[in-house]
Amino acid sequence: MENMLDACRRNGKRKPEEICFSSPKRDWRFGDLESLSNRLAQAMLALELVPGDRIACLTKHAAQCTAMTLAAQKIGAVCMPVNWRLAATEVSYILNHGQAKVLMTDIDFVNILNVIECPSLKKIVLSEDSIANSPPLDHRQSLETWAQAFPDDDPGYMPHPQETALQLYSSGTTGLPKGVELSHRSLSAAFQGPVPEAISYRGEGSIMLNALPSFHIAGIGIALMTYSLGGKSVLVPDFIPNHVLDVIVEHRITHAFLVPAMIQFLLQVPGAATRDYSALQCLSYGASPITDQVLVEAMATFACKFVQVYGLTETSGAVTALAAEDHVSEGPKSVLLRSAGKPILGVSLKVVDHESGETLPDGEVGEIWIKTLQNMKAYWRNPQATNEAFVDRDSDGLGWFRSGDAGFLQDGYLFLHDRIKDMIVSGGENIYPAEIENAMMKHPEIADIAAFGVPDAQWGESVKACVVLKPGSMYHDDLKASSAAIISWTRDRLAHFKCPRSIEFVESIPRNPSGKILKRILREPYWRNEHRQIH
Repeated sequence: MENMLDACRRNGKRKPEEICFSSPKRDWRFGDLESLSNRLAQAMLALELVPGDRIACLTKHAAQCTAMTLAAQKIGAVCMPVNWRLAATEVSYILNHGQAKVLMTDIDFVNILNVIECPSLKKIVLSEDSIANSPPLDHRQSLETWAQAFPDDDPGYMPHPQETALQLYSSGTTGLPKGVELSHRSLSAAFQGPVPEAISYRGEGSIMLNALPSFHIAGIGIALMTYSLGGKSVLVPDFIPNHVLDVIVEHRITHAFLVPAMIQFLLQVPGAATRDYSALQCLSYGASPITDQVLVEAMATFACKFVQVYGLTETSGAVTALAAEDHVSEGPKSVLLRSAGKPILGVSLKVVDHESGETLPDGEVGEIWIKTLQNMKAYWRNPQATNEAFVDRDSDGLGWFRSGDAGFLQDGYLFLHDRIKDMIVSGGENIYPAEIENAMMKHPEIADIAAFGVPDAQWGESVKACVVLKPGSMYHDDLKASSAAIISWTRDRLAHFKCPRSIEFVESIPRNPSGKILKRILREPYWRNEHRQIH
């Protein structure tokens, strides 16, 4: 298996004039990225950075983030993309937790620098040159200006497969984010064969839409995958549904990865179903649950292969795939649309009782455990969390990773239910919110839905639903009657104990950048004064 860094180095030399990234402001050639990453590596050495040092990127620009990732790897350092949607205090936590030595930031985020304190920082640079009317930037240089002062010489560092190659921070849906260390072995095991094979991506001659942020494993993973395999990516730093559809059509996109919420927004664009998507070969999706309604409508609209993938940041992305031939919307096989597919090459799965660790038979819901070379190396500076995450790990770091996700296996296919921590226990029954949300999304007046557990004196917990109504819905006129009507409608489709006992109508559902519903935020007001906190 070729190291991804070596593959990137090779493409930079082999095809320097070909475009690797097309962004709204400029096109980047393979030679541009190779030269820039070499110069940045030399600039980091001049700051006396050493292997293991962290380089933070607070940016929407995937090309610049990729350059920093490659530059860091060329001296044994580690790029650490940071979620730019976070508050200043949260950014400060990640920079300090990661002990970042260098920070690259967009001009739009420089005001955060006035709030954060990170004593380990030696250098702050901007992702782009200053523009008119931008905030005062003091002495700060742009990335390329900083790099130009140093020679275009690859330092020649050769990383060990188990050295950390990238550090991403978990979503933090249930608490403070953890730094996920992905090794060179992890990234190569995922993106140098199994993942591109699962989504029918061949590299050269393919044009990939990358609309995911670089702090997400899919965003930075796709950037590294396409670059190392010699393909082209079209970068979309801001997800504006109408603009994304324009990009798909105008750039003749052949492959795309989107989270379900993005697909849902694209389908709501007027005229979406009448555009020309004839170049699109495969649309892969994952990172959060998708409803049957959205999936079937998307399959009809885009008329290409669909592949669902399931994975985590801790597994370097996808570990299962539901193949295109399994996307059948009618007949007995249509049940597979609720499946996340089968393990991809090099991945082993089992479902266990999350308390006893006993392997469960087909059809029984438990915690999903994963064994693969793609698994993370560790949680940075958190040995306790690392030890809790793995079972039976050997001297090479290979063991069973406890995903925290609930699901079951049936005839080799994985069916997901929810996060173990999101499970509702009502009257001794285990209830999974995703099942409720999938059923309720079929209601003709509902645009979005989140189900979660709230305290109940009789049952321990009961199901509550936050509902976003469709614009112009007649249900807006009498919310009390509408609530009763929705609950009654749901009871015709789900067991009564799974149905919401109460409904709150809201303007929007809080989600993280992956599209996952932030159940913690929804639950918090109801559990604030309880002695027992949910799960």
